[in-house]
Parts: sequence; C-alpha cells; structure tokens
Amino acid sequence: MYDTFNILVSRAVPLNVENVDTDQIIPARFLKAVERKGFGENLFRDWRYDRGGEPKAEFVLNDSRYRGKILVAGKNFGSGSSREHAAWALYDYGFRVVVSSFFADIFKNNALNNGLLPVVVTPEFLEQIFAAIAADPGVEFRVDLGEQTFTLLPGGPAVHFDINAYKKECLMNGLDDIDYLLSLKEEIAEYENRRWRENDG
Repeated sequence: MYDTFNILVSRAVPLNVENVDTDQIIPARFLKAVERKGFGENLFRDWRYDRGGEPKAEFVLNDSRYRGKILVAGKNFGSGSSREHAAWALYDYGFRVVVSSFFADIFKNNALNNGLLPVVVTPEFLEQIFAAIAADPGVEFRVDLGEQTFTLLPGGPAVHFDINAYKKECLMNGLDDIDYLLSLKEEIAEYENRRWRENDG
C-alpha cells in the first residue's frame, strides 16, 4: 500500500541535469536490501556526499532553499538499468511526483508501480518550471491526478499530462498491482460462483 494520490500542492526541488541514470539515483552498492524502506538516505548518494560522508553544499538536496514532494528533472530521467530501487529511493525520500520532458520507459513503469507519479511535460514548459523555481524557490505547483493537470501557482499556466487509466486508479487508491487484485477478490469470487452455477445448471 502507498499514500493515496489525488491533489498535491507542493514546492519543488530542481535537478536541472539531463540523462540521469538509475545508478546515479541509487548506486548499485546500496541494492542489497529487498524491502522498500531505507533507500531514501542513499538517494543520489554520490552527488549528495563526499567520500568522507559529508554533505556537498552545492548539491540541490543539501540546499535549504529547495524542498517539497516534487522533483523537477532534466530530459531522459531514469535511463540505464531497470532497477526498481530507483523508484523506491525517490519515494522513500519523500518525493511523490517527478517531472521531466522524457522518462526512460522502464523507470516510468517502475515509478507508477511504486506510488510515484511521473509527469511528462514539453521541453518548453520544463524550462518554464525551472525558471519559476530559480526566480522564487518557494513557488508552489498543483498536481491534480483526477484532472491530469500540472499547474504553476498562483493562477497558471497549467498543462495536461497523460497516464494509463489503470495506473491512475491504482495511484488514486494507494494500491500496487497485488493490492489492486486483492481489492477485487469479492468481485472475482462472485464471478466464479456465477460461472459455477451456470455450468452446473
């Protein structure tokens, strides 16, 4: 189970870097755990900390001006290996939305399967988002999953984003694939009983 997602209003963290791969999101040496918890502390580990374990002041996650549940990333976010741990790390850190002009397909699917909403916008609108955050790190954004809109507050502009209808339902109800199937167990049992009665008759 994940947090249900309907409307999110939040500030955003800008990561204006293209071609961020999954090994940069969560380095391979931290993939030993099989549970989804605890990965957030090693999110962007080699970018966040030096070899002595001290935070790098210049990295955006260590900059006190930036916080929020939305990560705004450059083009081609989540490329590289198919590790699901990248989505786990982002979610465990506290992000609920990642915005980019392009996501690697496997990362996008992993995100949707793990309570994280990937929002694809045009390159022009992505630059507009980065510019808004640069002008005011406290600027907020509104993500409406039901309406499938991403809005720069206050008052726009707003853009529409696409999402698979099934994954949308899962996110809005905080369900992964197994949770979704379990939520249908009464309907499945009713169907099986009806088929059994029809065949028996």
